[in-house]
Formats: sequence, C-alpha cells, structure tokens
Amino acid sequence: MPIRAVLWDVDDTIFDYASADRVGMRRHLKAEGLPDGYDSVGQALDSWRAITEQQWARFADGETDFQGQRRDRVRSFLRTELSDADADAWFEGHVAHYEAAWSLFPDTVPVLDMLADEYRHAVLSNSSIHNQDRKLRVLGVRHRFEAVVCAVELGISKPAAGAFHAACDAIGLKPHEVAYVGDHPDIDARGAVAAGLAGIWLDRTGLGGRPELTRITGLDQLPGLLRGDTRFGAPDTFG
Repeated sequence: MPIRAVLWDVDDTIFDYASADRVGMRRHLKAEGLPDGYDSVGQALDSWRAITEQQWARFADGETDFQGQRRDRVRSFLRTELSDADADAWFEGHVAHYEAAWSLFPDTVPVLDMLADEYRHAVLSNSSIHNQDRKLRVLGVRHRFEAVVCAVELGISKPAAGAFHAACDAIGLKPHEVAYVGDHPDIDARGAVAAGLAGIWLDRTGLGGRPELTRITGLDQLPGLLRGDTRFGAPDTFG
C-alpha cells in the first residue's frame, strides 16, 4: 500500500531550532553576563547545547519531567544550585530571546506546498503540545497539519513504537501507510522503521553513515522519494 501521509518532527527538521537556540542564548548571555567557569561565549554556547542534549535524553527516558529537564539544564549550565523559581526565571529569560530568533528552514514551506495535494500531514514531537502548537502557529504553518501529537501529553516519547502508533491513530492510518521525517537517525528514522513506518533521516549537516537508513540531506529530495515509493528499499541513496 502506498504512503498516504507524512508525519513530521519539528525541531531541526522543519524549524531551525539549533540556530534559534544558539542565537537566543548568545543574546541572553549578553544581557545576563557570562557565567563563572566559561572562558568565552562560544565555549558557553557549546556547553549549553551538550547539556540540552543530555537533559532531553533523561526526559525521553522518563528520568525527569518536562519542567524538570529545563531546570536541570539551567543548574548544570550555571554550575550552581538554584531554587525552582530562580531556575524557571533564568530559563524564561532565555526563552524570550530564543523565541525572537524563531524561523523555519527555507525548504519547509516550498516542500509542504509541493506535497499538500498528495499527502496528509501531521506532527509527532518529543516536546509538549503547549510549546509545539504555539510554535507552529507563530511560524504560520499550524494549519498545514491535521494533528500535533507530543510526548509530554502522551506519556511516551520517540523512539518508543507507542509514540509513532499514537500519531498514526490520530490521523486514522496504519503505520505502513505513513512516512516519518526527522533529523535524528535513531530517535526518528530507526524508531519509525521499528514501529512499522517508513522512516526517513533528514541529515541536513551531511553526517552520512548509517547505510541501513533511508537518508536525505534536504527536504527538496522528499517529494521524489515519496512519489517513487518502493518502501524505501535502497537506503542512503538520496543524499
């Protein structure tokens, strides 16, 4: 049976999260000052990114909740103990700068336009509906997705099969009728394949490797891949 719908990851797939986070944090540090223990803003930004990845992994594994990972990111980054209220306040300062830097990748809207008449569309994210629904509305693309399904509300996150299946259920399709597009080879592409979907790794940075996965390096390659659907039997030939 052919692919009938595309499920999308949001951050670093259609939305340039990495750039917005880095620009936002740079502006936040300009306002707050460079914390003790960092020799440069660049070092601090790299540390923030690494801490974010560590804390998101803890959240995905169920070791902390959504707000908890935010607070732990701040405490780890500042290398100091803070009350919940102080950690929340510091993070909200960052959020204001981060949101001011929001933008879609340049290929997002053109590809959504190209696929609009042939495929249904929905979102599956490891974030929260509060964050992602609002983000998609601010960016002007929420109306393009039938459903936005998020891990915080589900109580289960990618790469667990249940997360992918819940998103398929939200649009009333079987997993084999759905393709999933995301920027992470394991959480997104491999997880989708294990759940019975057609998993597609969007490797924007050209990392390469992982020949077992179907890989594209830009969304402009997605329409041709979907329209030539052979259940994606020739992995890693699109980038």
